[in-house]
Amino acid sequence: MAGHCRHNSYMPNQVNSKALPASLSEDISFWGMTATQFLGAFNDNLFKQLVLLLSLSAEFVGETATTGRVDEQGMATYIFAAPFLLLTGIAGYLSDRFPKRRLIVACKLLEIVVMAAGFLAFLSIGNYGLSGLYAVLFLMGGQSALFGPPKYGILPEMLHDHDLPRANGTILMTTFLAIILGTALAGILLQEFRHHLWILSAVCVAIAVVGTCTSLVIRHVPAARPELGLSPSAFVIPGDMLRLLRRDASLLLATVVSSIFWMVAALVPPSVNALGMNQLHVGEAKTSYLSAAIGAGIAIGCAGGGLISGSAVNFRLVRIGGFGVVVSLAVLAISTAEGHVLGFWGSFPVLILLGIFTGLFAVPIQVFLQSRPPDGLKGRMIAVMNQANWVGVLIAGFYYEQIATMLASWHAAPSWSFAFASATMLPVVVLYRPKNELLV
Repeated sequence: MAGHCRHNSYMPNQVNSKALPASLSEDISFWGMTATQFLGAFNDNLFKQLVLLLSLSAEFVGETATTGRVDEQGMATYIFAAPFLLLTGIAGYLSDRFPKRRLIVACKLLEIVVMAAGFLAFLSIGNYGLSGLYAVLFLMGGQSALFGPPKYGILPEMLHDHDLPRANGTILMTTFLAIILGTALAGILLQEFRHHLWILSAVCVAIAVVGTCTSLVIRHVPAARPELGLSPSAFVIPGDMLRLLRRDASLLLATVVSSIFWMVAALVPPSVNALGMNQLHVGEAKTSYLSAAIGAGIAIGCAGGGLISGSAVNFRLVRIGGFGVVVSLAVLAISTAEGHVLGFWGSFPVLILLGIFTGLFAVPIQVFLQSRPPDGLKGRMIAVMNQANWVGVLIAGFYYEQIATMLASWHAAPSWSFAFASATMLPVVVLYRPKNELLV
């Protein structure tokens, strides 16, 4: 049941509706954007999962003196997250100042360069260990930070408002399909080509080239604010964005909730990897299958969330999704003296359910943060959302390191890290209860 509509001060988008295809399914530009995002997410997750799995390897990391265990995934997580805090603000400025399609193509070209650097890092891993890969991971985070605002900000500029829930559901669904495939393929490739790691980065370069080609079919849209001047605030949070958030409590609260959610979400992949590698001892490939199961569930949840929402921001799905996330994480945490209660095969359905509830939670909040601001602020609102989200991810890197150290010192199973994630999400489920909003 829908609640309040958007306030009249929020202008409709600048799309010339006569120039758009009648149906979203007939919009070649939208499918070009979908393919571009799919290939980018696939590449990100393939490379990142390779680095995370190598960060669990005694061959490259060594055992720590304090814990006796190998787990540098927290380090990899905040290395990837740090560039988002440095670049997302200026990325939001660029997204409103210049045509978003031009920025998307430029970011895809940059991805080719970064993946080529990854090729060199894999070639030299015998000499420099993981240092080179961590440097490329930092660059990859920077490229993703620049890509985020135009990628999501272009949707409300090139589509009808009433198509946004379905478009976001499709984009998120295909994104998490990419996560499934990229994450699963990382474990398989690492197991098969462990002594020829340069082959893995060659795959990443090829994917970046294909993604650049698909970006060329995205529709041209005019710059939202071509007159926008550059000021020091563009590198952090611009003054007009601070004023918008101060006067719009719903927008501010949604931004905070999104940040907490992504902090929890960032705790899950290293927890799953530690579960598979250090507790269940199933190897890289099967561990990556566990992570891919979450992506499969998220794809289902995002598609369902977009369909159920229709032409509204359905916050009821946020409440359902949040409750499901808390319960699923709590179940995954349980271990006894005999081992993990669910085991390898039992974890699969719970991880899929975790993904479904995650998708249901994510879609309405993302649509709300996209559609609520006026046109001239949409790109920078996406940038602020990304900054908030990556603050959460950065904190998660430190948080996970502390969790892993505590569990090791207590001689507790790695699966109990899921309990910390569940407890972190619980206040959001209890306290965040906004009303639905129509999209007009």
